[in-house]
Amino acid sequence: MNIIIRQARPEDAEKAAPLIINAIGDIANHMTAQQEPEAVLKKIEEMVRGEHTRHSYRSTYTAASNGDIAGILVLYHGKQAEDLDRYLIEQLKKQGHERTIEPEAHADEWYIDTVSVDPKYQGQGIGSKLFDFAEKLVAAQGGGKLSLNVDVDKESAIRLYKRLGYSISEPWTIIGEPFHHMVKMIPKSD
Repeated sequence: MNIIIRQARPEDAEKAAPLIINAIGDIANHMTAQQEPEAVLKKIEEMVRGEHTRHSYRSTYTAASNGDIAGILVLYHGKQAEDLDRYLIEQLKKQGHERTIEPEAHADEWYIDTVSVDPKYQGQGIGSKLFDFAEKLVAAQGGGKLSLNVDVDKESAIRLYKRLGYSISEPWTIIGEPFHHMVKMIPKSD
């Protein structure tokens, strides 16, 4: 299978949004201030189309197979998180919703917010290709820490991330739920 990974475009929102929601679960409800699945979906689509949130097409990469989006990666630097979240908080406030959005990474590390593969493409190595792509992007930017958060109950995901070279660095809390913060050092590319 030929997989092409590229920067997302605003028109990818309808395909990318369900994959983001699949990966982040209840965090999507919190970030959109919505509870109805269709309303959450529409808000995440707006975020992907926009330029100023962590799930913007500017921070999203798609893995395409025969023109179909098979998976996505959302990656940004931790030092961008405060600005990205401030914009979203301000938008929610204008709509009458008071929200705090907790940082999910330290300011000195790159952060994999989301890796998600469409169920019909799972088991074909697309997730691994997205992780490899993230590492290459970080290496090309001078290397450094690459981090992610994983629910403490997702033992198979924790094992996978450990196999990929990530190690648990500290506990983390997102919307009141416990996560492991995992980090991998990425060397600068030659």
